[in-house]
Amino acid sequence: MTSDVRTAGLGRDRRRVRHPGAAGLPDLGQDGRRPRAVVVGAGIAGLAAATGLAERGFEVEVIEGEQYLGGRVGGWAHRLDDGSPVAMNRGFHAFFAQYYNLRKLLSRSDPRLDRLHRLEDYPLIDGRGRLDTFRGIPRTPPWNAIAFALRSPTFRLRDLIHLDARAAAPLAAVSVPRIYEQLDHLDAETFLRDINFPEAARHLAFEVFSRSFFVAPKDMSAAELAAMFHIYFLGSSEGLVFDVAEDNFDVSLWNPLAEYLTAPHVPGRPGRVRFHTGVRVQRIDIASGGFVVADDTGATTSADAVVLATDIAGLRRIVAASPTLGTAEWRSRIAELATAPSFAVHRLWLDTPVRADRPSFLGTGNMDPLDNISIVSSYERQAADWARTHGGSVVELHAYAAADEQPAPGPAAELRRRLLARLYELYPETAAARIVGETTLWRQDCPRFAPGDFARRPGVRTPVPGLMLAGDGIRVDLPVALMERAATTGWLAANALLERHGGAGHDLQTVPGRGRSAVLRTLATLGGQDR
Repeated sequence: MTSDVRTAGLGRDRRRVRHPGAAGLPDLGQDGRRPRAVVVGAGIAGLAAATGLAERGFEVEVIEGEQYLGGRVGGWAHRLDDGSPVAMNRGFHAFFAQYYNLRKLLSRSDPRLDRLHRLEDYPLIDGRGRLDTFRGIPRTPPWNAIAFALRSPTFRLRDLIHLDARAAAPLAAVSVPRIYEQLDHLDAETFLRDINFPEAARHLAFEVFSRSFFVAPKDMSAAELAAMFHIYFLGSSEGLVFDVAEDNFDVSLWNPLAEYLTAPHVPGRPGRVRFHTGVRVQRIDIASGGFVVADDTGATTSADAVVLATDIAGLRRIVAASPTLGTAEWRSRIAELATAPSFAVHRLWLDTPVRADRPSFLGTGNMDPLDNISIVSSYERQAADWARTHGGSVVELHAYAAADEQPAPGPAAELRRRLLARLYELYPETAAARIVGETTLWRQDCPRFAPGDFARRPGVRTPVPGLMLAGDGIRVDLPVALMERAATTGWLAANALLERHGGAGHDLQTVPGRGRSAVLRTLATLGGQDR
C-alpha cells in the first residue's frame, strides 16, 4: 500500500468533499482556565469527541461502562477453557478508505496508519456456490459498479434490460439527505423488488449491505441501502477493498490512542484526557453554568459541556433518569430509538489449519444463519501467533439479525450447530478439526435503521446548550455510515462545543453528498416527480 493511501485518511478521490471547521482559538486555555467536558462512552464516537476537544484545550473526562475502550470495536483478553490466554473482540470490522474521519482519529497515534493492513479481496458466495469478488474492480464510478455487475454470476445483461430504470434512478443518483425523503418510507427488500433487481443478485450483493446494519433487507430502510450503495460504489473512487487491524483492536487502535490522549506536553494537544473505565453514568443534571454528571460509584463530576456518546440503550436510560434535560419532544425522540435484532459472533480455536488459499473474509448470501466467515489467524497477529504455536487456526462465524433478542440456551445451541454445519460445508477441512476453544458473543446494541426512522432520529445538537450527542445511531445529514458515522458525529459534537467556546473546529471530509452523474441526477429528479 502506498504511503499516500495510508496517511491520515487523506484519500485519493479528488472529488471528496472537505467540510471546514469554524475559525477560532487553537488553545482555549490561553486565559489560564480550561473548559471541562465529560464524554460519556469511549467507543469511536466518544474517542473522536474527546480527541477533538482535548486538541483545542478542553480538559476531558471520559466515562466508559466497559473495562476497555473502543465500544463495539473494542478488544480484551480472554482465556480458553484450558487456561490459555487469547485475544478477543466482537468480530471482524472493515476499515474502508472512504472512512476519512475515522482514519483522521486513528492517525493521531498512527500517522501513516501502519497498524492497518489491506485485504486484497473479500469474496461473496451464495448457497448455490456462485461467487462474487472485488479483486481487480476499477475504483472509479460508475465503472466499478458496472464491472462488478458484469462479472457477477448472479447478474446477466438481460437483467439490466429488465430493470425499471426510472424506479432505480435514486439508487444511482443519491443525494444526502434528500434520499431519505425519497426512500425512507420503503424497506430495502420492497425497493429492490420494485426495480426488478434479480433475486439472486439481491442475496449476494445488497444483502451484504443490509446485514452490515444487523438487519434483513425487509427490515432496513431503502434510503439507508441507497446511501450505502452511494458511499461504497457510485459516490466514491476510493475503491471497494478495505483494511483490517493488524492485531486485536485494543493493541492496534485504542491503547495507542489512549497513550496519545493522556501523555503530557504533546504538541498540538494542549488539553488532557482522563479515562474512567468500568463506570456507568447514572444521570446528568443541569447546574449553574454547566452540568453535574453522577455515576454508579457515587461520584459526581462538574462540567461545562457533555457529550453523550453511548449506545442506544445507554442513551435512553440516562435521558430517562435526567428529567431536567431537553424538551418533551426531544426526550420522546430519544425514547423512540430502537436497536436492531441481536447478533452472534462464534469464535473457534481449532487444532487444524484451514486451507492456505481460503480468503481472510468470506461474505455469504442466502446461507442462513451464516453471514460471513473470518479466518482471524490470517490477519490478526495474536491469533496468528496462537495458530502457529498450536498448528491450528482461529475462525470466526457471524450470524447477523439472528434473533429478536438473545435466545435461551436451547435455541442458542441450535444456532451453534447450524453455524458449524455451514462452516463444514464451505470449508470441509475444518470438519475433522478438534475445537480447542470456542466462545459465542450475543449482543443487541446496534442502532435500528428501519423504514421511517430517519425523520425522528435525534441529531448531534440538542435543545440543551452545551449538551451534544454522538454515535452511529445519531442523525447526521452527510454521506457516512457505520464506524464512519460514529467518528463523524464525534468530531461534529466536538466542533459544536468548540464553536460555543470560541475554539477552532476540525476539518472533516466525506464522499460527495450527491451522485457524480448529472444525467442520473436528472433522471432521479424526474422519477421522483412521476412516482
